[in-house]
Amino acid sequence: MTMKPRAKKFRIRRTESADGSTPQPQAPERTTATTAAQAAAAAAAKPATAAAGQAATAAAARPVPGPAPASSPAAPLSGMVSSAQEAKMETDIDAIRHEGLTGRQLRLARRIAQKHNLPATSDFEAVRMLRERGIDPFKHANKLELVVPQNTAQPAGSPAAPGSVQLPQTVPAGKTTLPSAEVTPAERRAREIQDIQRDIARRRRRKLSLLVARLAFFVMLPTLVAGYYFYSVATPMYSSKSEFLVLKADSAAGGVGGLLSGTQFATSQDSIAVQSYLMSKEAMMRLDREAGFKTHFTQDWLDPIQRLENGATNEEAYATYKRNVTIGYDPTEGVVRMEVSAADPEVAAEFARKLISYAQQKVNNLSQQKRADQMSEAEQALTDAEAKRRSAQEQLVVLQQQGSVLDPEGVVAALRSQISTFEIQLENKRLELAALQDNSRPNRAKVSGAEADIKRLEAVIASLNNRMVDASAGENSLASLRIQIQMAQADLATRDLMLQSALQQVETTRLEANRQVRYLTTAVEPVPSDEPSYPRKFENTILAFLIFSGIYLMCSLTASILREQVSS
Repeated sequence: MTMKPRAKKFRIRRTESADGSTPQPQAPERTTATTAAQAAAAAAAKPATAAAGQAATAAAARPVPGPAPASSPAAPLSGMVSSAQEAKMETDIDAIRHEGLTGRQLRLARRIAQKHNLPATSDFEAVRMLRERGIDPFKHANKLELVVPQNTAQPAGSPAAPGSVQLPQTVPAGKTTLPSAEVTPAERRAREIQDIQRDIARRRRRKLSLLVARLAFFVMLPTLVAGYYFYSVATPMYSSKSEFLVLKADSAAGGVGGLLSGTQFATSQDSIAVQSYLMSKEAMMRLDREAGFKTHFTQDWLDPIQRLENGATNEEAYATYKRNVTIGYDPTEGVVRMEVSAADPEVAAEFARKLISYAQQKVNNLSQQKRADQMSEAEQALTDAEAKRRSAQEQLVVLQQQGSVLDPEGVVAALRSQISTFEIQLENKRLELAALQDNSRPNRAKVSGAEADIKRLEAVIASLNNRMVDASAGENSLASLRIQIQMAQADLATRDLMLQSALQQVETTRLEANRQVRYLTTAVEPVPSDEPSYPRKFENTILAFLIFSGIYLMCSLTASILREQVSS
């Protein structure tokens, strides 16, 4: 490494004596033999600009002597001579002073120089050293860009820093401290930040304005329209509330049916059926025929939304009916609650009374149908039993008529009794005849009479036996007829038992059907209202606001998701 020569010079101030003569300069305390050689080498090594800057710096540094007399010869100068490097450093520092840097910028340069371990003795020297190493201390960039490799190279001839100076250097008052025309990097960065903030604020205001406009158009405007309708246009509706129950007749039935017979669970199906009937189109058409439902809602003074057009169809009238008639069933209490709305309170109460009468008729029809279903089978079984018993009885009569004998068994018993009687008489006659013949000289008249009686009795017994034989042989015998008649009598007895069972079943079914009867009782009668119940102005307006807000939120989220998907 080549070191540049350091030239030193002696600065000797001229002083005049008391008599006005100029004394000769004295030799300095420290002299160097190679001062002239070093000065010449430094002058040859430095460019012309550096030499000029050194001369200007030296001239500015030492005091300017007064004008010397023309006759006096130039006095030789001696002392320390500054090198070109020192002259350049002073020139650069002087140029930096004229840049008009602020105290904050100088402190920033000093901190950056300390980070890079630069031996800067002042803030201006710190700026100069940083610029020599290619570091702009006023450049606003990423903090990572400030961490550069440490440059340990020291310029030749630069004095070592005595220590870190924490306070900024002051600027002499005589120097020009006006700011330069050029914008510093810090000001440029601050201006850019302000521009970015203004742009962000402008975009936020624009987005907020668009959001407010969308909310006003899609939420507030429809809400205001709905509120205007509810408060100014809507026709007030009067409601008539009523409650009724579908009950079951008291019964003494046991088991599970007896446990549930007195509760609402025993009639829940009937209550639901009544509710469905009252909310059906059939009930609406019947109410229109009997109470003029369509006529009431087609009046001209009703608002357009609630008014039916003249000649409205049943579908349109049914939509209005469902909107103005509300029926609910409470399974925990078994109560059917009904609310009927109309433009006139008397009409609303009349509609409610008509609907309750329809419900009562429906309950009665359901009870009758249940009773008919339960009694039909029992009555059919009784009818069949009666028919079969009549058929068996007719068959028995026919059998009795075929044999011309009402009681074949009695006839046979009579024959047997006659045969037995005649046989006893025959035996008596035979004994009498034997007694007469035991005489040596029997009476011929008595013997002839006994013999004749015996013959007659034998003939009668034979005839009776023939009759018995005829009654026991053949298909039309008394025995066969007797068996058929006995079977017909047994069948008739069976049919009698079945008829009795059918009669008992009919009576039991009739009692059970009577216990299954449902009837409708009105707990709360419909009463005309003094004040309108609908529309609920404030509640409906808030509800409209919530509905429109929810719709707008859903549409906004959907649009944002689709926009994100398309952009990605």
